[in-house]
Amino acid sequence: MGATSSRNLDSAQGSEDREESVENAGGGQQLFVSLKMENYKLIDNLIPHVYGSVPLVGSWDSSKALSMERESKSMWEISFVVPPNHETLDFKFLLKPMHSNVPCIVEEGPNRQLTRGTLQGDARLALFRLTSDEVLEYRVFIKADRVSPFDLAASWRAYQKNFQPSTVRGIPDVSINAAPETGTENGSATSLELDLEHYLVPSPTCANTGHVYAANLTETPRSLAQTGVFANSEFLRSPSHGSNKGGVVSFDQATIIKDMEIVVPDPSRVYSKSGLVESKSVGTFSPLQKQDSHRGLFVDRGVGSPRLVKSASASAFTSDLRLDTEAKKAMPAAAGAVAAAAVADQMLGTKEDRKLAIVLVGLPARGKTFTAAKLTRYLRWLGHETKHFNVGKYRRLKHGANQSADFFRADNPEGMEARNEVAALAMEDMLSWMQEGGQVGIFDATNSNKRRRNMLMKMAERECKIIFLETICNDEQIIEKNIRLKIQQSPDYADEPDFKAGLRDFKMRLANYEKVYEPVEEGSYIKMIDMASGQGGQIQVNNISGYLPGRIVFFLVNAHLTPRPILLTRHGESRDNVRGRIGGDTVLSEAGELYAKKLANFVEKRLKPERTASIWTSTLQRTILTASPIVGFPKIQWRALDEINAGVCDGMSYEEIKKNMPEEYESRKKDKLRYRYPRGESYLDVIQRLEPVIIELERQRAPVVVISHQAVLRALYAYFADRPLMEIPHIEVPLHTIIEIQMGVTGVQEKRYKLMD
Repeated sequence: MGATSSRNLDSAQGSEDREESVENAGGGQQLFVSLKMENYKLIDNLIPHVYGSVPLVGSWDSSKALSMERESKSMWEISFVVPPNHETLDFKFLLKPMHSNVPCIVEEGPNRQLTRGTLQGDARLALFRLTSDEVLEYRVFIKADRVSPFDLAASWRAYQKNFQPSTVRGIPDVSINAAPETGTENGSATSLELDLEHYLVPSPTCANTGHVYAANLTETPRSLAQTGVFANSEFLRSPSHGSNKGGVVSFDQATIIKDMEIVVPDPSRVYSKSGLVESKSVGTFSPLQKQDSHRGLFVDRGVGSPRLVKSASASAFTSDLRLDTEAKKAMPAAAGAVAAAAVADQMLGTKEDRKLAIVLVGLPARGKTFTAAKLTRYLRWLGHETKHFNVGKYRRLKHGANQSADFFRADNPEGMEARNEVAALAMEDMLSWMQEGGQVGIFDATNSNKRRRNMLMKMAERECKIIFLETICNDEQIIEKNIRLKIQQSPDYADEPDFKAGLRDFKMRLANYEKVYEPVEEGSYIKMIDMASGQGGQIQVNNISGYLPGRIVFFLVNAHLTPRPILLTRHGESRDNVRGRIGGDTVLSEAGELYAKKLANFVEKRLKPERTASIWTSTLQRTILTASPIVGFPKIQWRALDEINAGVCDGMSYEEIKKNMPEEYESRKKDKLRYRYPRGESYLDVIQRLEPVIIELERQRAPVVVISHQAVLRALYAYFADRPLMEIPHIEVPLHTIIEIQMGVTGVQEKRYKLMD
């Protein structure tokens, strides 16, 4: 015979105190009651019901009984919520025939009573007498749990998903619509003017929308910026990470003071590290005084605030350490695998230097600066403090930009001394920046002989680990194209009106470098051989180990400079957008369906000249439905492109979160980047799961249309636009707007098309 199982919530010690805390808690907890009945002898025309007292239904009227839902072939279930301080809930089970003219069958025996989550009386079966000789038995399972608003939201979300199943789940992960289906409306030319410029709107002012010489976006020499002469000169300020406004940085040759004294510090000096607490998680420094009672390691796991991890040697531990704003900003933003690798290194013994210098090596016009810019953007996006130091920019600011090819001859002692001087200055600036908290420095110069490289290794000794990154290109067409771009964009030839004269001078400069060029054979190095086109090539590595160097190699293997557009767009407006609810998996609204048709027309017009393209969506139906009118291209679903997981807040509005979970609302408001929804994700979590998407976007040589969600597209856009992590949650990605990212040898440019209001 079956038995009734129940959970007595008040039997544990201290139940009275727990009840009092529940009643006084902000927002209050409630009792989630689940009633189940099981019987393998099914009678299809009899449906189990429950009826009883307040607060279940309010009366003993069988016509108002609540129907139980079939959970499985033999199990029926109903669940409801009651206040935790309710007195007694009286109820009974009954079998209600499908036809109203047949009487209900009420279970035999006394009423069942549930008092504050505790079932009163003996456990028993539910017995229903069908005839004088026939009795139907049901096993009964009664469970009651105290739950918070978080759990209620999660339960409601699960119920809604089951109540309204997805309408597009039957399609495969990868599909191709070769041609429009006969008789279906795919959006005609009348619904979308095919003049794409008609829909072009200005991009945000902070985006890089023009052709900017990559070296102009690198660091400006500190000694020049702090002399007072240039302190207020906007044209000399490097648009450093977080302050770039997207304009072209110009240099007026007349304003360069060539006889300015620049003091190159002694490279052998020892940097003072007093007053800095070293964070071995990702090699940054926090301006906190070391104290015996606060020994430990700060690791930011992306949950809204840093956690203090106790050190094995600590004699005391304080968990309520207060951090000021500046200290919090100094915390590393990277999370997930980055933090895990750092903790593993600390526990097992550090196997790599925490400060890393990537020193570029290669002849001019081999893509060093563009490779350095791409790598800088990638590492910043992952949360590593990274800066790009271009020695050519230092040279132009110190000695002027109008130096002829003779300046670069190996037998020109003045030129050699001047170039070594600015290289040492750039290296000193990079090492100083590392001591202030920087992690990865990208040192961009030709560094074409062993003597120069040995000088850099000596300067970096005991300060950071050096990995040489050599770019080698044997494709004459690519080299010629890069040379012409150099003449057009480099400030070295801004004052040369004759393009052919500039071309001759640069080729003479190149010949001077080729005479003394020595390939890298020493130390740790990565060689990129004919990798620019993305079609073949080789990567050679030597003495490379550790998490971050491994990520760098993986990125370089997949990156190339083949021009291609990437289109980013949110799904069409969904029903949850209309209701102001976050998350969910609803279908499109009428406006969203119209946008799907307009988007299909746009993609057909924009990508028609291209050889091929692919459509990437998330696994949520609002993106799949938005992509459905697009035909002729493969469609690929990415779980990584799903919207940020709102956890228990999924399906709620922000007003509901503010009302029911004020502490969560305020925590998110204070730090949207690191805030993690209960049982959900933070923006940092989203960045971590998007890394494979970024790698694949870099690897693609054909156009890609990414149809995803607001938080995801903010993170993707921040990568291409090189936006600081703290800005990601605030980037504007409106509905019904297409962001076109153009990737190529000239860098990254963007256009925006607004198809609907």
